Amino acid sequence: MVNANLYSVLAQQAPASDVLLLTDIDGHRYYYGDLERESARFALALRALGLERGDRVTVQIEKSVANLWLYLGVVRAGLVFHPLNTAYTPEEVRFFLGDAEPGLLVCDPSKLAVYEPLCQELGVGHVLSLDSAGCGSFTDYVADFSGEFATEYCSGGDLAVLLYSSGTTGRPKGIMLSHDNLRSNAEVLVSCWGFTAKDVLLHVLPVFHVHGLFVAVHCVLMSGASMHWLPAFELDYVRALLPASTVMMGVPTYYTRLLAEPSFGREDCRNMRVFISGSAPLLPETFVHFQERTGHTILERYGLSETGMNSSNPLHGERRAGTVGLPLPGTDIRVCDSNHTPLPNGDIGEIEVRGANVFKGYWRMPEKTATDFTADGWFITGDQGRIDADGYLSIVGRSKDMVISGGLNVYPKEVETVLNDLPGIKESAVFGVPHPDFGEAVVATLVAREDCALSVDDIRRSLEVQLAKFKVPKRIQFVSDLPRNTMGKVQKNLLRQQWNEPF
Repeated sequence: MVNANLYSVLAQQAPASDVLLLTDIDGHRYYYGDLERESARFALALRALGLERGDRVTVQIEKSVANLWLYLGVVRAGLVFHPLNTAYTPEEVRFFLGDAEPGLLVCDPSKLAVYEPLCQELGVGHVLSLDSAGCGSFTDYVADFSGEFATEYCSGGDLAVLLYSSGTTGRPKGIMLSHDNLRSNAEVLVSCWGFTAKDVLLHVLPVFHVHGLFVAVHCVLMSGASMHWLPAFELDYVRALLPASTVMMGVPTYYTRLLAEPSFGREDCRNMRVFISGSAPLLPETFVHFQERTGHTILERYGLSETGMNSSNPLHGERRAGTVGLPLPGTDIRVCDSNHTPLPNGDIGEIEVRGANVFKGYWRMPEKTATDFTADGWFITGDQGRIDADGYLSIVGRSKDMVISGGLNVYPKEVETVLNDLPGIKESAVFGVPHPDFGEAVVATLVAREDCALSVDDIRRSLEVQLAKFKVPKRIQFVSDLPRNTMGKVQKNLLRQQWNEPF
C-alpha cells in the first residue's frame, strides 16, 4: 500500500541530497541530505521516548533550523505536531497541555523551570528543550541516534497536526489536520503559484501557524526549491536578501514596513518572481503603493487554520485589489444566507468552503464540529464575503468578531474574560481598529466600578501575566457605560466609530 505519510510524499519530490535547501541568518548552508538525515534522527529519538503513532508532541520554541527538523521528524514518526505561539504565557499553555494531552513538550530552555512541574502535574511524560540556536536538551539527546529511519506508514486521513484557534466563547478549539489535508493543499499551491526547483523563498514568517510552516515550507519541499531562513522580519536583512530571492510570503505589515523605507523600490526586487500576502487583509492603498514603487503586484490569497488556503489571486491574470481571488482547484467556495442557501453574485453573506483541504473536525468537540458544518458537508467559516461577477472573492467582515493584528488572531472574548476578572472592572468591550503598521490594533473600552481607582499601567501589567503580548490592548479607555442595542448587546460598531485615539 502507498504510504500517505506527508513526509513520504515530500521525500518523493526531494532533489539530490547535495542540493541546497536553506541558508540561515549566519550563512550556514543546509542541504536536502541534511533534511533526510536530521528528520530521521529526530523521528528515532521521539519513538525511543516511548511515543506511539498518534501521540501529540507540543512545541513552543523559537524559530530555528532544528525546529524544522523536529516538525518533519514528528510527522515522519507518525506522531501529531502541536505548535504553540511562543508568546503564550504558562497559564495559556496549561490549557493546551491539559486538552491535547501530549506525550512530550518541547520548550525553550529558559522555561524549563516553569514547565517541568506543570507537566508533572498534568501528566505530560517528557519535557525537552530547544533554543533559537537549535541547542538544548533535545539536541543533546538526538545526537546519539542514527540518520536512518523507515518513515511510519500512515493513511491519508490520519491526524498529522493539531492546531488551536480560540473561539468567540474564549475556549480554544483543537483543529485536526490530516496528512491528506496538508498534502492536497501543498500540491495545489505549488502548481497555482508556479513553484519550481529554481525558486528561492525568503522565509521570514514564524513557524507556529499555517502560513509560515505549512504554506511556505511545504511549497519549498514539494517543489525542491530552497529558502533563506530568517528568525523574523528584520528590515535590513530582508532588503539584503531580496535580490537573492524569487518569492516572498508575508503578512501586510511586512509590506507596509518595506514601503516606509523611502529608498525601497525596484532595485530591491529585481530578481523577484512573486510577492504573496495573507493572514490579514491587505489594504487597497498598500496594494497600489507597492505596485507603483516596485512594479510588482502583490498576490493576495485567503486561508484559515481549519482549511489551509481556499482561494488565490492568479499568478497569471488579473490580481484585484481588495479581493482574495478565485477558488483554488479542488476547493469549492460559496456565499450563503443564514439558511445556507447560496446567494447571487454581489450579495454579502457567510463564506462556506468544501474540499480536500478542509480539516477533519475539532479535537474532542463533536458537537462543535457538527454545528460548524452544514448538512451537505460545507464548512461554515464565520467570515462574511461576496463573490463578484467574475468569481473573485472579497472578505468584508468577520462574523466571529476576530481581530487580526500583525497577522495574528486575537479573539475579543478571551481578552474580555481576563479583563472582567480584574479587581475594579465592571465590564469591558474589546475590538479592533485600523493601525498603520499592524493592520488592526486590539483596543479596550472599560467601565470601572465606582469604588475602585484603576491605572491603565496596572491593568496592562496584569494582562501581560495572563495573555500573550499581541493580545494585550494597545490602547485602553474608560467610559461610564457601554453602548447597547434594544436586546442589550454591546454595540462594538459604535465603539469603533467613536474611537479617536490615533496611533
